[in-house]
Amino acid sequence: MPSALFTPLQLRSLTVPHRGWVSPMCQYSCHPETGEGVPNDWHLMHLGSFAAGGAALILTEAAAVNAAGRISPLDAGLYSDEQAAGWERMVAFVHRHGAVDAKIGAQLAHAGRKASTYWPFSDRSGSVPEHDGGWATVGPSSDPFDGYASPDVMSEEDIQGVVRDFAAAAGRAVAAGFDTVEIHGAHGYLLHQFQSPLINTRTDGWGGSEEGRNRLMLAVVDAVRDVIPDAMPLLLRISASDWAEGGVDVEASVRLARAAAERGVDLVDVSSGGAVAHQQIRAVPGYQAGFAQQVKNDAGVLTGAVGLLTSPTQAEDIVANGRADAVFMARAALRDPHWWLRAAYELGHDISWVPQYQRAVPRHGF
Repeated sequence: MPSALFTPLQLRSLTVPHRGWVSPMCQYSCHPETGEGVPNDWHLMHLGSFAAGGAALILTEAAAVNAAGRISPLDAGLYSDEQAAGWERMVAFVHRHGAVDAKIGAQLAHAGRKASTYWPFSDRSGSVPEHDGGWATVGPSSDPFDGYASPDVMSEEDIQGVVRDFAAAAGRAVAAGFDTVEIHGAHGYLLHQFQSPLINTRTDGWGGSEEGRNRLMLAVVDAVRDVIPDAMPLLLRISASDWAEGGVDVEASVRLARAAAERGVDLVDVSSGGAVAHQQIRAVPGYQAGFAQQVKNDAGVLTGAVGLLTSPTQAEDIVANGRADAVFMARAALRDPHWWLRAAYELGHDISWVPQYQRAVPRHGF
């Protein structure tokens, strides 16, 4: 039987060669000497290795839409022309050297109250103070994430400014040659902060009801959709569950996904968690695939599954059985940047599309 994982997927005018994709993975490697938020040779190697390894669609790490939206001082951005030029180099490399006709998308993000933190491999943790290169953070309310500094409450002007920043970043992504754009509305970052009743305690039009709490996410969808070409697909990453009592649940996420699809989102990248530190995630292999299936079926939108998806047979099963339309890899891809070539071999799929490896496969396998 032909492999379901290795069938193309059409998203508007974009044909993605197969359903095995790369999740955004923050690298915390934009160093001041190469420019604030500017991707460099590390990012070229990181993203390029997946292209050479057979990935069909590669999403960049979260690119902040303004300086205050960076998770850490070493995070990437897409709020300056210098940053856009750095990303343009990555896009050209992926397009030129992909083992398949690899596509690349920019993930646009704002970290909100989880911004200005030390990177994971720092000898410090928590919020970065201003004297050490940090900045004041913002959020829907003044409640901090556990262990972080309290954010400033966003005003109406602040909120409208963020919407404009997402649109401007999307315009830069188009100019840099990206094939698609993903809006990051998950993992406890700004758009998810507004969505979650555990964080958003506002009583104005940007809070209160579920409609009010979803308003910022959908406003950003509208703004980005207006900027990118009609032929370009738009992705949205959501956290389907807060894994905490009183938080976002999958039913609320279905309603959000349905509204986003009506506004021009073509695929929902279904993750979960990240809103609050007291979450209780039951992480087992494929633990989020059920969320992707429910959003797909109940919202009537294409979905991508992510989360402890590591084996070719596991990925094949998810796509073949209609649980999701694509499978995103992260840690598995870091461990094996040629995961897709190995998966094709193990699933019996023809990999003659990689001339450099044709001789190796029959004799040695992967």
